[in-house]
Amino acid sequence: MAHSLKLRRVLLKVSGEALMGKQSYGIDMDMVSRIAADVAEVISRGTEICLVIGGGNIFRGVAGATSGMMRADADYMGMLATVMNALAMQNGLRAAGIEARVQSAIPMPTVCEQFVRARAARHLEKGRAVIFAAGTGNPFFTTDTAAALRAAEMNCDALLKGTSVDGIYADDPKKVAQAERFEKITYTEALAKDLKVMDAAAIALARDNGIPVIVFSIRAERGLQDVLSGAGRHTVMSG
Repeated sequence: MAHSLKLRRVLLKVSGEALMGKQSYGIDMDMVSRIAADVAEVISRGTEICLVIGGGNIFRGVAGATSGMMRADADYMGMLATVMNALAMQNGLRAAGIEARVQSAIPMPTVCEQFVRARAARHLEKGRAVIFAAGTGNPFFTTDTAAALRAAEMNCDALLKGTSVDGIYADDPKKVAQAERFEKITYTEALAKDLKVMDAAAIALARDNGIPVIVFSIRAERGLQDVLSGAGRHTVMSG
C-alpha cells in the first residue's frame, strides 16, 4: 500500500516498549541503535525528523496510579522515564552520525534543553534530530497526546507512530488472531470504534490540525524508510 503524502518534516512517536527489544524491562541499546540508524538514513535523504518516546519500558503512570500512587505523581515519574529514553536515543543518534538535541517540557538545564519551539525548528532546519521529552509537562496527558501536540507546533506533515504491530487493528492482534486490520481509517471512525491505537485526546488533536497519523511496525527492518517512501505495511489515519 502506498500513500501520496509528501513528507518534508515528520514526528516519529516511538513506544517505550519498543526500546526494550527482547528484554522485559529497561533499554536495549541494540534496539536504540537500530532505530537511530533508521532515523539517520531518513535525515540523510533530506527529511526533517523529530521524536517523542514513551516511558512504558521504565515506568507507566497509569499503572502506578492503579497501584495506589497519586495519578499526578505517577505521571511525573513517567515523564522522567521518557527523559531517560530520550537521552539514550540522543546517544544512539550521535553514534549514527546525526547531531541530536533533547528538549524537555520540564526544565532540567543540567540534563538537556528546555522545550522552545523556535529553537527546535532551527535545530531541524540545520539537519539535527530533536527529541521531545517529558510529555506535555502536565499530568493526565499521554505521550501520544504530547506527540500530536508537538507535531502541530512544529508544523509536521505527518505523525508516524512506530509500534510493535504493522498498522491499526480492531482488536489487539497479539490476542485476537483474526483481528480486522485497517488500510485507511478516518479520525472519526477511530474515535467512534474506540480503537486503542492512540488516546482520544491525541486523535482529536491530530484531526483538528489536519495531521495524518501513519501507524507501522518500528521493529520491521527499514520500517521507517519504507513508510516514508510509501511502501511497507502501515495504516493511514486521516480526515
